[in-house]
Amino acid sequence: MTTNSINYINTALIIFSCVIAFIIPFELFLFSYGVLGPLHYLTEIGWLHKKNYFTKGKYDFIFLIGLCFVLLFVPAFIPLSKDSTFAANLVALAVFLSLIFALVEDRLYRIALVVLALLAVGLVNKSPAYLIWIGLFLPTIIHVFIFTLAFMLFGALKEKSFSGYLSIAVLIVCAASFFLIKPDGLQYVVSIDVHKSYFQFASLNFNLINIFHLDTLQRTSEIFTSDAGFVIMRFIAFAYTYHYLNWFSKTSVIKWHKVPRQTLVLTITIWLLSIALYAYDYNLGLQVLFFLSLLHVLLEFPLNVMCFTGIGKALTGSKGQVAGVKSA
Repeated sequence: MTTNSINYINTALIIFSCVIAFIIPFELFLFSYGVLGPLHYLTEIGWLHKKNYFTKGKYDFIFLIGLCFVLLFVPAFIPLSKDSTFAANLVALAVFLSLIFALVEDRLYRIALVVLALLAVGLVNKSPAYLIWIGLFLPTIIHVFIFTLAFMLFGALKEKSFSGYLSIAVLIVCAASFFLIKPDGLQYVVSIDVHKSYFQFASLNFNLINIFHLDTLQRTSEIFTSDAGFVIMRFIAFAYTYHYLNWFSKTSVIKWHKVPRQTLVLTITIWLLSIALYAYDYNLGLQVLFFLSLLHVLLEFPLNVMCFTGIGKALTGSKGQVAGVKSA
């Protein structure tokens, strides 16, 4: 399949995701997160492993895995770590470490930069904006929308293809449409079951609405009944759905399926079990699979660094290459 063909398919997937998000945003998100999400995590982590996680050191990824364990499991034993600052600090530290792992090879420089990273986290962690943008938005909406857009831009700049730039333009227009268009005739009501299944994500919607002044909500439950709640949910459902579809549409380019048969069978088995778990109890599925979800975000940070580095080189005309980076 040619690059142009893949880009046109992605343009169609963007429009498809947009249309469905307008009609049933909460249901679309729950389906995408529970069905497409686990397969994305499993296949991307396997692909990243083959690429050595785009880091300079062979075992750098272990530190990112360790941070994920600390972030999720330490709060169960140390009450002070349940504070939201703790989670934001670890995500910020993962970003700094990823910058170091992806760009710096010399051991002494690495040690010095890690010390500086720890000091930087300690200096900026008092800001409320820091807690929201780093602790909440970075692993969620920034990961699925901004980083996906960056990968698309990197691919278009490398290929210099009209179809690539068209996909980017369509993505931006579709994202903007949720804030500009209020569809008439959609008698949309969030069911009790959907309400219960989505409630663990509600703080994302609540903070996006308030920080961008779409409305002034007093209670989290208002995201299920307000116009602003529907607007932001459409955007979130669209961003997550296309993020997953984009990954799978690039299978022939990324070749994440080129793994030993046993690995592929294990991946499919875990994926099917995860779907069954979500079908049995969606909230239980969230709790069991949240580690995998967060892990793939942290392990992708070095790739994000290389992507933005590649964009910078392409825009400045540098001849350096960023080999092996997926051009989503």
